[in-house]
Amino acid sequence: MSLVVQDGWLKDARRAPSPNFEARPDGCEPELLVIHNISLPPGEFGGHCIEEFFCNRLDWDAHPFFEEIRDVRVSAHLLIRRDGELIQFVSFDDRAWHAGQSHYAGRDNCNDFSIGIELEGTDVAAYTEHQYQALQAVSLALFAAYPKMAPTRVAGHADIAPGRKTDPGEAFDWARYRRTIGVQEVPA
Repeated sequence: MSLVVQDGWLKDARRAPSPNFEARPDGCEPELLVIHNISLPPGEFGGHCIEEFFCNRLDWDAHPFFEEIRDVRVSAHLLIRRDGELIQFVSFDDRAWHAGQSHYAGRDNCNDFSIGIELEGTDVAAYTEHQYQALQAVSLALFAAYPKMAPTRVAGHADIAPGRKTDPGEAFDWARYRRTIGVQEVPA
């Protein structure tokens, strides 16, 4: 699978524009890829709840958990569904609201200089072959489109918000993913 980023959008992704974004600060461009996970309701896959949540259209009465997130306004740049479907919510050129309070390589506010990719999943449920293939293709397309991004500048949400976030969780195979984007693991 080979993907292309054109004018901030993946050509092969379905667009579902979110209102939860803003322009990046002057002088900021993407240089960090952040991997997340999400399932709505928690632990359930499929359906349209994630898309509705990122677009501020979630039916708050559809599940008891939704009351806990009623006032939350977030987005990611891209969602990779369990079957590998790609849904893009925010242009990669803009600042999505995915990282929250965060810190990476001596800098705060990772939303300013990162791209957030959500994998439909949980910390403990194995991710699918389709998701790993799609994530590899998306990552390589982003590295090609944004000169400051590189295979060595990828982090999990847990890495940039330790103690606050745990995703993509223990189920995510970092070694496998890194191999697919050309990062060689250093033996311990």
